[in-house]
Amino acid sequence: MHDFHHRIIRWMLAVFVTLATVELQAQIEIVDYEFPPTPDNEFTIDAKLNTRAEIRVGGFDPKDEEAGKGKRAQFIMGQYRLNIGYKRADWFEVKLSPQFSGVWGQAGGTLSLAEGWLSMRHAKTGLFTKIGRQTLEYDDERILGYDDWAMTAPTHDVLKFGFEGYGHKVHALLAYNQNSSNASTGTSYYADGIQPYKTMQTLWYHYDTPKSIFGLSLIGMNIGMQSQNSDFPDKTYFQQLVGSYVVLKPSMVKLEGAFYYQMGKEEHGIPLDAFMGSVKLQVKPSGIYNLFVGYDYLSGDKFFAVPPHGGLGLVFHDKVRGFCPLFGSHHEFYGAMDFFFIDSYVNNFTPGLQNLYTGAKVNPYPGLDINAAYHFFAIATNLPKLKKPLGHEVEVSLNYTFAGFVRVGAGYSYMRGTETMEKLQRVSENRQLHWGWVMLSVTPKIFTYAWNDKKRH
Repeated sequence: MHDFHHRIIRWMLAVFVTLATVELQAQIEIVDYEFPPTPDNEFTIDAKLNTRAEIRVGGFDPKDEEAGKGKRAQFIMGQYRLNIGYKRADWFEVKLSPQFSGVWGQAGGTLSLAEGWLSMRHAKTGLFTKIGRQTLEYDDERILGYDDWAMTAPTHDVLKFGFEGYGHKVHALLAYNQNSSNASTGTSYYADGIQPYKTMQTLWYHYDTPKSIFGLSLIGMNIGMQSQNSDFPDKTYFQQLVGSYVVLKPSMVKLEGAFYYQMGKEEHGIPLDAFMGSVKLQVKPSGIYNLFVGYDYLSGDKFFAVPPHGGLGLVFHDKVRGFCPLFGSHHEFYGAMDFFFIDSYVNNFTPGLQNLYTGAKVNPYPGLDINAAYHFFAIATNLPKLKKPLGHEVEVSLNYTFAGFVRVGAGYSYMRGTETMEKLQRVSENRQLHWGWVMLSVTPKIFTYAWNDKKRH
């Protein structure tokens, strides 16, 4: 009988523990599905402060050496921005970003509105619109990108609207720029603001899904430029760009490819016939290493006069075959020293560019990344008495992020140019170019306040 009582007690304890466990699991499941409601309103203030010191020897703006301005320069640049945002549920958003940028010691600097826009979205249909001064970042950012390295952070005054949903995105962009002096009369636009174009219309389509290894983008642009032809000063010349961007992401491999073609007429009324193609392969064998190799080809003018020092050497072209990457993030693609497309060749004509590169990115521990790359540059066309190679460039940089919003970085680039580089870019005769930088970037979240509307009874 004593053993029987013990069995009864053990059975009752087992039932109690089982019921308690089931009840506890039920409570946990209930807690897991109780999400806090999304606030009706949210107001945020954050800042962005970038400060970068640079030193160059024979680089950055090499043609200054020809004017006798010296072979060495050092300076500090700053970009200081305040971001003010308001969000209403998931359908309405406003952002204002005043910004100051310039070189330390510069008289005045640049005080501007970096961003100022409002956005509305319909969650059920996927339709949206966004109007005002805003950044445009598409695909790999070769054509439309946010090149913040220059400290000016190019933005666009544009109306954007479209559809996003079910793996498809369709964006339409419309812009019309004008000088404030022409507000009362006149339609001629001569760029003295954030963008050089007078009008712009763009249609962009993109397809991908979270589980898909394939992504595809198509883009078409029509850009109106105010005439620089003295015979037709009031005319607007239109140029078009069409192209595609494709990405494959199987497992640890990422393969990107792009092709773009330019046609129409540039601002002097000369027909455009230019193109570019690029391919890039990235391999990420682990969370620490990212290896890459790529090749860019940008078409160039076939007839190019290289004037002697002090000479003018004008050449008249029936077509412009030098591809212009328009409003892309140039610093990211064509070498960190920014010799190409930021600073033009002599005569303002380009013989094109070939860029063969390889490198690696290493993240040895959280917050730290180390980057190294090698570029071999060459022109794309045959020029009299000049060989195609422009030179070799080696780049090394490291960045460390701590406290979640403080980032420090440093980098060094070295280029060994050829005779062709010397003639086309007016670099120093020893053809050795050095450039180094140190940068501090701080992006603190200063204030956040969320609240719900009062319920009406």
